[in-house]
Amino acid sequence: MSLLTQSPITKTCSVMLVDDDSRFRQGVRTLLELYPARLEIVAEAESAEQSLKLLVQHSPDLILLDLELKDSNGMSFLLRLRELSFPSRVLVLSAHEEDEWVFRTMQAGAVGYVFKHRLGSQLFDAITTLQQSGVYLPPEVANGFFRSFQTYERSRAQARQRLQLTGREQDILQWLAKGESNDEIAKHLYVTVATVKAHLTSIFEKLQVTSRTQAIVAIFKLGLVQT
Repeated sequence: MSLLTQSPITKTCSVMLVDDDSRFRQGVRTLLELYPARLEIVAEAESAEQSLKLLVQHSPDLILLDLELKDSNGMSFLLRLRELSFPSRVLVLSAHEEDEWVFRTMQAGAVGYVFKHRLGSQLFDAITTLQQSGVYLPPEVANGFFRSFQTYERSRAQARQRLQLTGREQDILQWLAKGESNDEIAKHLYVTVATVKAHLTSIFEKLQVTSRTQAIVAIFKLGLVQT
């Protein structure tokens, strides 16, 4: 379908481009200028560190994000955005088409995913969908995405049942996955540090790990927390 026959976006949308390839950013900028929509590119960044600074300054409605940056991977950056509670919605532009990449990206906080080699046919639909508070996935990956989701949910349920985690241990897992210290976890849960340490000892035994880093890897591998 021709881009010019799409329903126009009536609300101005501020956009930040995040990609370490300046030529690609220019290509996206040129493409956006062709749309019958009020899109204002307020900032461009080539790294995660630069992006975070510009987010505070410009508060864009939409972030167009590449998954592979020089100083960070896209998953880590998405999780950081969620941790900082930025209201910007993230549309990922990626060369990766594997179901697993799409699922993990959406799980980390993106609300849309577009293949780089199909920007011309997908980008405007994606932006329109996001502005209407929807979620966008390329039609060709939708089935794979829901299969991954079903597999993920089954794995989480099986892991919880097998490990027999208590409610308090599950609470601690959530904060541990965010990188919080024992002191910080204790404050969040209104318990003593000694209590947190006792629960972590139990968690480590159940996960069969010996360090916080190993525990965090296991937590995400088993899908024990909501990212």
